Amino acid sequence: MASLLESIGYNSWVLPALLLIPLVGALALLALPARGQAAGGGVENPAARQIAFWFFVLEFVVSLGLWWSYNPGDSGWQASIDMAWIPTWGVRFTLGIDGIALMMVLLTTFIMPLAVLGSWTSIRTKVRSYYALLLILTTGMIGVFLARDLFLFYVMWEVMLVPMYFIIGIWGGERRIYASLKFFVYTMLPSLLMLVAIIYLGIHVRTATGTPDFSYDHVLAVSNVPQRAALWLFAAFFLAFAVKVPMFPFHTWLPDAHVEAPTAGSVILAGIMLKMGTFGFLRFALPLFPGTAMNPTIRLIILVLAVIGIIYGALVALVQPDFKKLVAYSSVSHLGFVMLGIFALTLQSVQGALLIMINHGISTGALFLLVGMIYERRHTRAIDSYGGIARVVPLFAAILTFVSLSSIGLPGTNGFVGEFLVLIGSFKTYPILAVISATGVIFAAAYLLWALQRILFNPLDKPENEHIPDLNRRELALLVPLVAVIIWLGVYPAPVLRRTEASSQLLINRVEGHADLRPMREAIGQ
Repeated sequence: MASLLESIGYNSWVLPALLLIPLVGALALLALPARGQAAGGGVENPAARQIAFWFFVLEFVVSLGLWWSYNPGDSGWQASIDMAWIPTWGVRFTLGIDGIALMMVLLTTFIMPLAVLGSWTSIRTKVRSYYALLLILTTGMIGVFLARDLFLFYVMWEVMLVPMYFIIGIWGGERRIYASLKFFVYTMLPSLLMLVAIIYLGIHVRTATGTPDFSYDHVLAVSNVPQRAALWLFAAFFLAFAVKVPMFPFHTWLPDAHVEAPTAGSVILAGIMLKMGTFGFLRFALPLFPGTAMNPTIRLIILVLAVIGIIYGALVALVQPDFKKLVAYSSVSHLGFVMLGIFALTLQSVQGALLIMINHGISTGALFLLVGMIYERRHTRAIDSYGGIARVVPLFAAILTFVSLSSIGLPGTNGFVGEFLVLIGSFKTYPILAVISATGVIFAAAYLLWALQRILFNPLDKPENEHIPDLNRRELALLVPLVAVIIWLGVYPAPVLRRTEASSQLLINRVEGHADLRPMREAIGQ
């Protein structure tokens, strides 16, 4: 396969193609008539969802070649593209992938066609606009992972914000306006601080080299930022990424956005967009400001917040009466494990964090899809409205149970491998925090198994639940790939670990090699 891809010059065009394909799809949808003939069930512009689906399938197929063309032994950029964009500002259109970006791109292109299938019957109005926004959102998300220019990264970071704002605000639930505004404000304000930091770094490079430059590699090379400035710059990047993760206590926008978003919006938020924050720490916050990030006090504060997020998210999920909000708070807990793994900064913990990022996208995305499926049938997400429905919908019950066990971290499923690596890796550097974090796994079992008991296995005592239809072929078609990946990553995660090892080790070497902590201790008065 690698030789075939090389023969067609795959690496020379694949990254721009991944940005362009969704934009072409969005233009194709917007070219459709404003109101197409309604299909059965009153869905206007039914062709829009089919066009969007096939564009997303094309995007996935094109991206899949990266799996074979990527050289696991090379920790540098691969499939790179570098073109002038705004020369007077020193901004270039520069793309590239490493092992970390590779996994995030493949996760994105894998999730998006499934999100379309999950919206197939629930989105009935403004259909072409909805799917056009999903396609534009995809360009923004993939652009974040591929950008090698800080200004280009910021542009892509903001591009993905606008479509999700409209997706929640137009097709969301009853409190959709409040949720979309909260999501927009929480995300936008820290992003502006990050823009200020990016501009400062570009000016700093110009001062050092005489040429304006926002190139990631050049900013990384010019590492003599004054220590006090580095502290403020790290704080700007930290806030932008911590809100997106979301870390405790910056998480309060997430439950509202998840609950009010349409099913596909929740899947994309949990499956992909939350990973933008943790990816930002891996790509920018740690490598650009290693002395600040590895300062013992700052590092300990971030790790303590991560552990608080693990326990707090699980405990709050435990008392949620709304199944969708329960899954939303579980994300706060899972992403706490990711932050623990990143800042523990061992090879096992960083690779474990990357696996959790992938596994959370798969398992939690599947949970949101399942919540959306049962909501379409009963129009309620209240856990107490169900009970004993495993007798009526056995296929739904079996897949929900399996996906929940993977989210808990049952050995043999994808969730176990990542959490195990994070706990083992973080125990080497912060054993007490690792032991405390391990209780989060117990709490996860508590909130999910108790929810399963109340939804699936209690007495079937409500007449309205006696005739719920089981999963149809479309729903099975979108769930089977997720179940397959859960099993694959749980049984044989080695291919993923091989492709992320070199990039993870490079990150650790880069941070530890440049983290001279003495000037930073002086700067903050230690």
